[in-house]
Amino acid sequence: MMFTEVDVFIGNNTLIDPQIYGYWLQGFMAQEAAKLVREKEFHLLGNIHEDLIISDVLDQFRTFCLLEKYLQSPTMLADQWTFQITSKTQRLLVEKYYDFDDCVIREILGKKLSGRNRKDLDDVSEKTGVRLKSCRRQFDNVKRVYKTVEDLSGNLVHNIQTHFLLPEFLAKKYATVVYIANNRFETNKRKLQYLKFDDFLHCAYEMMTNWSCHNPDCRFEETAMDMDREFLQMLRDLKILLEKEYFDEHKAMVAKSLKGKISDRILYDLDANLKSLSRSIINIASGLNHSKEVRDLFLDVVEKIIEPCKQIRMTRSDMEVFLHNYTEIPRTLEPFKS
Repeated sequence: MMFTEVDVFIGNNTLIDPQIYGYWLQGFMAQEAAKLVREKEFHLLGNIHEDLIISDVLDQFRTFCLLEKYLQSPTMLADQWTFQITSKTQRLLVEKYYDFDDCVIREILGKKLSGRNRKDLDDVSEKTGVRLKSCRRQFDNVKRVYKTVEDLSGNLVHNIQTHFLLPEFLAKKYATVVYIANNRFETNKRKLQYLKFDDFLHCAYEMMTNWSCHNPDCRFEETAMDMDREFLQMLRDLKILLEKEYFDEHKAMVAKSLKGKISDRILYDLDANLKSLSRSIINIASGLNHSKEVRDLFLDVVEKIIEPCKQIRMTRSDMEVFLHNYTEIPRTLEPFKS
């Protein structure tokens, strides 16, 4: 007669070990996770046999796999009866499942959320040091959030919070990622490689806040991920600043306003480059009506604004002072008074 050993765990409330859950999310195999548990909890576990630790980890991993379908639709998690989990634990499960590594998302930014790019995540895994299974989860989460909110009107962060029950800080990060994906911004050119995820997070959030239409009855039927067409049409009026009479007046007023606020050397170099710099700023703004110009926005800003300013050794504070005065002064010019 042959005997088979079977590990059986019986319980009522589903107990979740946050540490083991973290190992599962990171893509570790159960045996690897058990080894890490033994190493980190050596003093607590004492002489507990290795097989018991592996059995516990395997049981936790099985639970996580069964929970995953609910984690992919978080609003279902509270309504299911298979697993009795406290509200606090539910929030932890969802938040950790949708949390992501900035370095992984930086590699995904600007790429289509397609099956082909999902297959290429081996390169992302190798470059970032994040396990492939975790890279795939993060890619799939971004795609799932995008597909859910792409046609919804209203506040993008609120829509993500409503459908995925994420804390505001995480919903904000997802909002910027799907906003970039929707507008197909170029983020992977060589000149943009020095930019971190946080740089794009800041820029995209400012665009979402200031460049999108927040009117639910918008006549253009724009979603929260679209730029406000009326705003973009207004930007075309800025081209009047390139006409000689207004350009000369604008340039003189900007130079006067910067006197004493930045060094004389920077002011001299800026004055010599102001015509081309101003033309670049206005052409970038007025060109945002075209999808190609929108896609190249970050590249254009780096090549045509940031790099020229770096060449004349402007500091961040110099740029802040310059841009503040550059944008405020036209309000006093005749064409813009109305």
